[in-house]
Amino acid sequence: MKHCLVVDDSSVIRKVARRILEGCEMRISEAENGQSALALCKQAMPDGILLDWNMPIMDGFDFLAELRSLPGGDAPKVVFCTTENDVSHITRALRAGADEYVMKPFDSEIITSKFAEVGLL
Repeated sequence: MKHCLVVDDSSVIRKVARRILEGCEMRISEAENGQSALALCKQAMPDGILLDWNMPIMDGFDFLAELRSLPGGDAPKVVFCTTENDVSHITRALRAGADEYVMKPFDSEIITSKFAEVGLL
């Protein structure tokens, strides 16, 4: 069973993502900011990460840079999940090491198709 870390400061978004991904037979961990997510990754690197952009303490972009510098941090497939639809934000995320992105609000079809595109499903 693949492991996905859902990183978002919104408990509602984490709950929705958890339901969708558990329905895809994935094991889910949650973090409410990049700093907490980084600590979880140091304990056990997930197969995939659904990552919010705007969060307190450590945002998604800073988390991604830190993640990719860790031993094994290049392995997880990272799908950015954001309300930012500006091409420059998307380009910045992909250049920083994100594998894909989804726009909020999302639904089951969007998440499963993006996770399939990056090879997690």
